[in-house]
Parts: sequence; C-alpha cells; structure tokens
Amino acid sequence: MQWKNLGEHTVYENQWLRVNLADVELPDGRHLDHYLIRLRPVAMATAVNERNEVLLLWRHRFITDSWGWELAAGVVEEGEDLARAAAREMLEETGWRPGPLHHLMTVEPSNGLTDARHHIYWAQSAEYLGHPEDDFESEKREWVPLKEVPDLIANGEVPAANMAAALLMLHRLRFG
Repeated sequence: MQWKNLGEHTVYENQWLRVNLADVELPDGRHLDHYLIRLRPVAMATAVNERNEVLLLWRHRFITDSWGWELAAGVVEEGEDLARAAAREMLEETGWRPGPLHHLMTVEPSNGLTDARHHIYWAQSAEYLGHPEDDFESEKREWVPLKEVPDLIANGEVPAANMAAALLMLHRLRFG
C-alpha cells in the first residue's frame, strides 16, 4: 500500500516554506497530483523545575484565532545544531536559559501534507536572564504545575498537537 512520489516541482517558495506539486502513483497504478509543503525543521524547548512546574508561553495564534499554552519554538537556522536552536528559542521567547537539554521526542505534526519535523527538548533547570527578547510572541510566560497538564489538554488549553504530545511525555517521565 505504498504511494510513490515520481517527481515534484516547486509552485511557490519563500524563506519559510516551499509548496511543491508531486506526481504520485497509487498502489493500483493510478496517478494523482498531490500538493505538499516542504518546511525547515523546528526546534522547541522547555524546562521542568524542582517543584515539577513546566515553563510555558500563553499565546494567541491568529491563523486559528485561538489562545493556548505552548513551548518556546522556532525554525532551525541553516547548519544550526538542533539542541542549540531549541536553547536559543527558549531564551529569546522566555528570558530563561535552559540547563543541559535532553531530547524528548521528534514528531511530524502533519505528515500527510508537510515534511516538517519538530525536535523537542527539555531541561531539568533554567536560569532567568531577563525579559525575553521576543516578548511579542506571547502574552505571558509562566511556570505551570506539570500535574495540571492532562486537564489543560482535555480543556483545549493546549491546542497544538505537538505541544500536547510533548507535555504528556514530560508528565509521564516525571509521574510515571
């Protein structure tokens, strides 16, 4: 049941993404045109402190017109190490520099449409260096009790699937 990409060409491109049109052969031999979005990798990070609180951002996403808790995240620059990118994003967006980062998971949030890979890291400590450089990205940054994560997700307060998966994994790591 494997679909085969027989070739693709770019129909639109900018610094953030590339939209391609692929000639796809289905298992029964039929062909279809399939649009796909090629994206640069994303790195994200958070920390869990000694009180089992997780550092989150409360932000609005204009595309879906929704508010929710998220981890600091951003695009990995060309040639940049994934963990360094995650640490950079956390510092820029929260003002907190993470301690040593541990890889938590890599997910593909929409692999039927994009090739985006989100690389998620976490630290067991963080140091506050000051007001975040990118304070326009979120309304507030807070240490949220990790025990509240399942309820936050169930109540729709963590709308992004990649963020929900990461927070549930952290919850499992800390509480079994």
